[in-house]
Amino acid sequence: MSPSATGRRRVHRSLAAGVPFAVLAALVAASPAEGASSGEPHVIRTATLGDIPLGAFSNALLPGTVGDDRGVDLGGIGSDIYPAGRKGEFWTVTDRGPNGQIKVDGTKRRTFPVPGFDPAIVRIKVSGDTVKVLDAIPITTSSGKPVTGLSNQEGRDEAPYTYDARTPLTYNPSGLDTEGIVRAADGSFWLVDEYGPSLVHVSARGKVLTRYVPEGLNLTGAGYPGVEALPAVLLHRKTNRGFEGLAQLPGGDLVLAVQSPLSLPDTDAGEASRTTRLLRFSPRKKAVTAEYAYRFDSVDVVDPSEDDTSELKISSVVAVGGDRLLIEERTDKAARLQLVHLDRAANILGGPYDDDTTAPSLEQLDDPAASGVPVLAKRLVVDLGTVDGVPGKIEGVARVDRDTLALINDNDFGMTDGTGAFDAQGRLVDSGVETTVTYVRLPRGI
Repeated sequence: MSPSATGRRRVHRSLAAGVPFAVLAALVAASPAEGASSGEPHVIRTATLGDIPLGAFSNALLPGTVGDDRGVDLGGIGSDIYPAGRKGEFWTVTDRGPNGQIKVDGTKRRTFPVPGFDPAIVRIKVSGDTVKVLDAIPITTSSGKPVTGLSNQEGRDEAPYTYDARTPLTYNPSGLDTEGIVRAADGSFWLVDEYGPSLVHVSARGKVLTRYVPEGLNLTGAGYPGVEALPAVLLHRKTNRGFEGLAQLPGGDLVLAVQSPLSLPDTDAGEASRTTRLLRFSPRKKAVTAEYAYRFDSVDVVDPSEDDTSELKISSVVAVGGDRLLIEERTDKAARLQLVHLDRAANILGGPYDDDTTAPSLEQLDDPAASGVPVLAKRLVVDLGTVDGVPGKIEGVARVDRDTLALINDNDFGMTDGTGAFDAQGRLVDSGVETTVTYVRLPRGI
């Protein structure tokens, strides 16, 4: 990505926001893996998204939202990937936008270098070694204003600051840190969000129809309808670790994954735990109908280079028929895909572990199954950390066919944490990490 706006290509707006605009050229990607054994999982294609100035991209959708993109290019679309119905085409979604952390007086502050950025649903096409942008749909309030990616509530979410962590920004109750995406039969979209955490129903043109949040969140002032329809226990989500994985089952039900164990009863318990939760949501009933305990493998099994249990996360959930799911367990450097069946007998919704006064909590149990808690059985499908050519921080997985997966990484908009993220002129010092879509062949299928 280029460090400044000088000489960068421009995005041209055409027609109304949310309809196709001029496709932009992309960079050349790595070649498919050579000599990979046909009997083992291997990369068969890698495609790369090229440099698209973030300000031009954003202003083509919602004019005037970004005054200065600080040299940041479009990225972050790797929050999830979902088949769009045509060969090589996928729906993706950005997260809340460029953000980082800088320590000031011993305390980390959350920075938003481009506070006017609005999360967007982006339709892409993999063509050879290039990722092309076909469409982009801004996520907006009921009146068509940008939701932004800014923190929602003072005291619950991280305080937002400017790029240098010196000047506070205003909280926005409409803000969304969007992650998983699926498309419903009627053309609308379902997204999950890390702030609430919440489940967000979005129209085909990007307007938030309803945001489903935990009971007791008391989020007021948002520019769209909100409904407290999720279990109150989710109020204990770890900061910046709300919902991240989302799948749509064949019958239309949704499965939402809490990225990390809840901080229940406290932060230390959540950091040490290997038990997180999945929720089943019925769009017809507009309610959660089941909850499941999901147990991570040991962190050194998922990632042999890591010894910190708190680095374990679920980032992607993929429906593969019936009530079966692929669930991605990962750190930032490695990932494994597990096959899980949603057993009705494993439903813990409304039980003692939805009561935050239960002691010990679900998260504190060293062995939930031994304590009588039904834990979802799982089977390893592929260890992506052992497949040459798979990049780090895979956050999106899509099933292309029985034998092939498409993976997308989150490049964090080329940002890094710390004071070195921007130069003396306030321009991005790019990390060099690109957004890529990687196809992996599974010889034994799913």
